[in-house]
Amino acid sequence: MRAKLSLIIVFFCLSLNLLGQEKAIKILAIGNSFSEDAIENYLYDLAKEANQPMVIGNLYIGGASIELHTNNIKDNKATYSYRKITEDGKKTKTDKVSIANALKDEDWDYISVQQASPYSGQYEVIMSKLPTLVNQVNAMKPLNAKLIYHQTWAYQGDSPHKGFANYDNDQIKMFDAINAVSKKMDKSKMFAFVVPSGTAIQNARTSTLGDTFTRDGYHLNLDYGRFTAACTWYEKLFGLDARKNEFIPSKLTESQGKIAKEAAHKAVKKPHKISKINL
Repeated sequence: MRAKLSLIIVFFCLSLNLLGQEKAIKILAIGNSFSEDAIENYLYDLAKEANQPMVIGNLYIGGASIELHTNNIKDNKATYSYRKITEDGKKTKTDKVSIANALKDEDWDYISVQQASPYSGQYEVIMSKLPTLVNQVNAMKPLNAKLIYHQTWAYQGDSPHKGFANYDNDQIKMFDAINAVSKKMDKSKMFAFVVPSGTAIQNARTSTLGDTFTRDGYHLNLDYGRFTAACTWYEKLFGLDARKNEFIPSKLTESQGKIAKEAAHKAVKKPHKISKINL
């Protein structure tokens, strides 16, 4: 009788996460290469260091805009590369997946959307399709999943991207436009919160590393650029201070790691203001 009672107590404790095992946080991005930069690299490692289980999914089409995602979900097009990092850290990739199928794949906690970078500061362009996309996702997502908006970053000052012309090839003008959109998303009732990756990257550019956070003028540097975005997601998802997380990618110097964490932390604290990084 005692043995049976002990088993019941253990099962009850496990069900309430009283034995130290946190419930995995599960996020799915309906994205493109900018979500690849932000969440497919280093975010899992930061969470693991903090003993925070997580599952990461990214529905990837290079350069995909909100308009494309809206059309794809309406027409149930299986055109995405579905990249996934499972709770044990295993990475998989499945081609020809639809948004609907990915939404059903896990009991997601958060589902993020973002605009393609050339239009990320153009509110009217975003809003021409975003409400439809949000409505469609809400109709298909797990009941308790929350929608979040991913704020992307401005291009490097000398970026060759054709979309930079939308902002007169001016980095600060582009950041200000993206930031203005983010403020409106923050105030809207569509999203639980905005992940300020763009502000974090702009913060980091004030450091001794300067305007070196992209590898081609728009995609993030594979090391400290991506790590900065990952730290930003980590703070927003878990409510934990990235500066206190001991994980730093092996290719980064200690200084680069500190800059990334500080830039992310300040972005989460002040998401609509560029903060100087004195490192």
